[in-house]
Amino acid sequence: MKTLDDFNSILPREVKEIISLIKTKRNLLPLSLFFLLSSNLIFAPLIYAATGEEITRKTAWAIGVLILVTIAIAFYLLAVILQPERF
Repeated sequence: MKTLDDFNSILPREVKEIISLIKTKRNLLPLSLFFLLSSNLIFAPLIYAATGEEITRKTAWAIGVLILVTIAIAFYLLAVILQPERF
């Protein structure tokens, strides 16, 4: 474990805090919202490029968020169907 301790001593304090936030389960909502908005950085330009000048950038971002929320709900419902005893 010496290499892990050396690695931890090199990391800045902020990175250690972020890693500890990821490891805890009670902070899933802010973390999932962050990943949702970050992944929208990929979807929104694709939607805007596919439609051309027909829609505004704000609308492209809204469509991207709706797509991501729909995918998240589909995964949640799939988990509920496959593992009903957990819920």
